[in-house]
Amino acid sequence: MKDHIHRIRDELPAVLLFLAAIWGVFLLDRVLPLERFGLIPRDWGGLMGVVTMPFLHANFAHLLNNTVPLAVLLTLLAGSRANSRTAVVLVAVLGGLLLWLFGRGDSLHIGASGLVFGLAVFLIVSGILEKRTVPLLVSIFVAFTYGTTLLAGVLPWQQGVSWDGHLFGGIAGALVAWLLFKPQRQIHQ
Repeated sequence: MKDHIHRIRDELPAVLLFLAAIWGVFLLDRVLPLERFGLIPRDWGGLMGVVTMPFLHANFAHLLNNTVPLAVLLTLLAGSRANSRTAVVLVAVLGGLLLWLFGRGDSLHIGASGLVFGLAVFLIVSGILEKRTVPLLVSIFVAFTYGTTLLAGVLPWQQGVSWDGHLFGGIAGALVAWLLFKPQRQIHQ
C-alpha cells in the first residue's frame, strides 16, 4: 500500500464540502421530492441509491444524527494513513451494492448511517491491521465511542431503521480496510 500520510487540516475542506453537500441536498429535498432516489434493493430503478443514499435524509433529526458522527469519523480518517477519498468512495459504493443485492426488498433506504457504520468499522479494522500505536489508539477510541451503536444498529427488529444498511456498511468498512491495509507476506530468501 502506498503511504498517504496527510494532515487533517489539508483534508478538512473536503470533509466540510462533503458535509455541506449532504446539508444542501437535505435543504433541496424540502422543495423537491429527492427521497424517491434512495436505494431499493434488487430494483433497477433503486440502484442509483447506491450513490444517492448517503445524501438523502428523512428529517432534521436523521440528518443531525448522521452529521455529527460523520464529521468525527471523516476527520479521524483524514488524519490516518489511508487515502481518505478512496476509502469513503469504496465504503459507500461497496456498502450500497451489498445492500442493493442482499437488503430487504420492501424498503426504501436513505441516509448516511451505512457510511457512518462503514467508516467506524474501517477505522477499527485498519487500526488493528496497521499495527502502529496511533492508528491502534484511534481504533480503540472509535470502538469505545461507537461500539454500542455499532452492535445495536444491526439488530433487525428496529422499526424504521435501515439495520441492514448499517450491517452492510460495516461489512464494507471491514473489507475496504483489509483491501487497503492487508498484511503483506514476508518473502524469505
